Amino acid sequence: MAIVGIVPAAGSGERLGTDGPKAFAACAGRPLLEWSLDVLETVCDRVVVAVPAGYEHGADRVRGAASRSASVREALRAAPEATVAVVHDAARPLVSRVLVQRCLDMLAAGGCDAAVAASPMSDTVKEAGNDGTVVRTLPRAGLWSVQTPQVFDAAALHRALGVDDAVLAAATDDSSLVEAAGGVVRLVEAPPENLKVTNTVDLALAEALLGDRELRAAPRG
Repeated sequence: MAIVGIVPAAGSGERLGTDGPKAFAACAGRPLLEWSLDVLETVCDRVVVAVPAGYEHGADRVRGAASRSASVREALRAAPEATVAVVHDAARPLVSRVLVQRCLDMLAAGGCDAAVAASPMSDTVKEAGNDGTVVRTLPRAGLWSVQTPQVFDAAALHRALGVDDAVLAAATDDSSLVEAAGGVVRLVEAPPENLKVTNTVDLALAEALLGDRELRAAPRG
C-alpha cells in the first residue's frame, strides 16, 4: 500500500489580505503550508503539493490548476503509485497525526471509498433566497461541516476526478465528487481546533493555538 498526501496549495490570498498565495503566508513564524506538511510527512509515504505557477521548486511540487479539485487531479496524476490518497488543505495548519490516522483507519476498515474529517453543526442553519428572505430552517441533527483531511481509495478518487473542468470547478470538496460517482463516504469527527484559515481573524486564532501547542510540546527542564 502506498499512502500519498495531496495538498492543493495554489489558491490566492485575497480574503486573507496577503500579497502572495495563501499557503505561503506567514503563520506563527512559518509558511502556513509547512505546518500541514510536518504532520502529513509522518504518515504518508510521499506528499505532493499543487502550487501556483512559479512556485514549482523542489521535489513533489506540481503546478496547480484553475480550481481546487483540478489541482488535486494534477497532484494525484503525479503519484501513479498511490493506493490511498490523503487530501488536506494547506489552510488547516492545526491538523494532527491522530486525526489523519483515524481517517486512514476508517478507510482501512472497509465499506467505504472515503473517510472525511468533519464536525457536527452547532449553529442553526437556514436556507434563504437571493434577497435574504428565509425559506426554511434546516434541522440541525445529522448535519455536518466537512473539513480535511479527506482520505480516499486512490482508484475511487481517480474515477471521481475524471470529469470535465466545469464540474471540478463547481465542486466544494473532493468527497462530493466521489459521492456523485456512486462512492461511499464516511465521516470522522474532527476536534474543534481543526480550523481553516480564511481571514485575518482565523490567522490570529491559528497562530495562538499553534503557539500554545508548541509550548506544550517543548521539553521541560
